[in-house]
Amino acid sequence: MIAVTHPFAEHIAYFALFAIPLMSVVLSGTASIAAMSGYITYIDIMNNMGHCNFEFIPKSVFTIFPPLKYIIYTPSYHSLHHTQFRTNYSLFMPFYDYIYVERNVFKCLKLQTWAIPKYMIQYHIDRQRKNINGFIEEAIVDADVKKVQVLSLGLLNQGEELNRNGELFIRRNPSVNVKLVDGSSLVIAVVLNNIPRGTTQVVFRGNFNKVAAYLALTLCQKGIQVAISREDDHVMLKSKLKSTNGHDKLVISKTYSQKTWLVGDGLSEEEQLKASKGTLIIPYSQFPPKKVRKDCFYYTTPSMLAPKHLQNVDSCENWLPRRVMSAWRIAGIVHGIERWNVNECGNEIFNIDKVWEASLRHGFTPLMKSFT
Repeated sequence: MIAVTHPFAEHIAYFALFAIPLMSVVLSGTASIAAMSGYITYIDIMNNMGHCNFEFIPKSVFTIFPPLKYIIYTPSYHSLHHTQFRTNYSLFMPFYDYIYVERNVFKCLKLQTWAIPKYMIQYHIDRQRKNINGFIEEAIVDADVKKVQVLSLGLLNQGEELNRNGELFIRRNPSVNVKLVDGSSLVIAVVLNNIPRGTTQVVFRGNFNKVAAYLALTLCQKGIQVAISREDDHVMLKSKLKSTNGHDKLVISKTYSQKTWLVGDGLSEEEQLKASKGTLIIPYSQFPPKKVRKDCFYYTTPSMLAPKHLQNVDSCENWLPRRVMSAWRIAGIVHGIERWNVNECGNEIFNIDKVWEASLRHGFTPLMKSFT
């Protein structure tokens, strides 16, 4: 799970809200050390319990006494406070959410967010990979038992170094019926449609990955010159383009004059400082690059505007605007709606045009003008 950094203003708001009961008893002359100590202790215990990321309250407790779910929250419930933080405002008492929060209905689709109890920094530690993959594999097996149709691998839970873009789990569990979707095809479609009409040349910078490789191949086949900044990536793509149209559109470049940059993770500040004024920086990465230049235009990470009838579905990508969802997550939803009985993981991708058209048909809206 990826941690969310709360803005400083939110801490001030929390302080003001939590101080209301304390100030009320002080101003009414009914304050006591026991009451104030009890209140602060309760708030502290509940806050730490909600953020411990471990569910230790048995489900049987709520089965025996169902009304309890309205007056006490659990770590599982509090995860909604982060994964759906733009629509879910309950902190310690879910009662108000049951009154005001609209349950999402997208045809017959039932959506759930499952979180891996790991912090972002742990994904970059080699000795943690086995443990993380163990959690993911356990979730896949559990999803299959529960007859889940599609399981999306979000953000850090997919990757070449971690689990070969999900292929590891398919090889280990060939008999599971649940389909794994990493969302690469829709990500590629979104980036292609972010590129302005009339563009004749793009350059790739930052770390190269599965999405970047398919993007480069597709652009070459569309007649767009693709400049690669790293020699090993250029050699790999050249070998794949030998027998296809567009092999002459792939070049290697050490200059920074291109006006359209497609960027992955690892884009350095030094590279950005060398960009020409007015350069379009379009990420294909899961996380946005740090904005260094004020005279360049930075696009958001691959994403689309969710339809209005898709309510109370959100994620921890708090750099995205309101009602905008990551393309990786949308792909899983679309696969579920369309009932495509295929995996999209490993080195394979789904049909780019097909997933793009299906996304539009179900009400997801591109943020930029169409490229194709």
